[in-house]
Amino acid sequence: MATVILVRHGRTTANATGILAGRAEGVSLDETGTRQAAHTAERLASVPLAKIVSSPLERCQQTAQYISDQQASPSPILTAEDITECDYGAWQGNKLSDLAVQELWSKVQSTPSAVTFPEGESMAGMQARAVAEIRRLDAQVESEHGVQAVWVAVSHGDIIKSVLADALGMHLDLFQRINVGPASVSIIHYGSGAPRVHSVNTDDGDLSWLAPGLTTTDAPVGGGAGN
Repeated sequence: MATVILVRHGRTTANATGILAGRAEGVSLDETGTRQAAHTAERLASVPLAKIVSSPLERCQQTAQYISDQQASPSPILTAEDITECDYGAWQGNKLSDLAVQELWSKVQSTPSAVTFPEGESMAGMQARAVAEIRRLDAQVESEHGVQAVWVAVSHGDIIKSVLADALGMHLDLFQRINVGPASVSIIHYGSGAPRVHSVNTDDGDLSWLAPGLTTTDAPVGGGAGN
């Protein structure tokens, strides 16, 4: 299979002020988020990307555009509805500090697989749609560009955490142990067998080792020599 680079959007004013933006329109990158997105785009500039796919929300589309602009051969940004933000329902637009005192908050932290947001989506449903879409797109990229192709999906914190949890073989109830910061890069190679997670939540460092693409091999006993 191909290799997917999961990129979270850069910081927004909602992030900075502790508001759960959810799927609200008009939530764009702030000054810090713009710098973060530009830096991530520079990190990816040396990696020829077969495809750039983004959540439809503005903050992801902006981040994806920075990435596309830094490519030697920019490609159109494709939109995938199933990697959009979780539907937080009645929680959307509220302060995280206010939500943290609600009874449901502790369940979100400890047993997210059992959580359905009021007037919104279940977290299990969120993971199911996101994982299915990433795996579908990955297979499509491999079919069109070969097994060593590398592509990018720009999405949201909880979406990326749920996809990483699936790739790591973790139950959704453990996904809060994963941190995914603004404009961070995480890398999964699905391969012909079990997925291989190459990085989680990186915000700096050279990524040129991805340029030749990755191939499916057995896990090196002892850890191997690295990239």
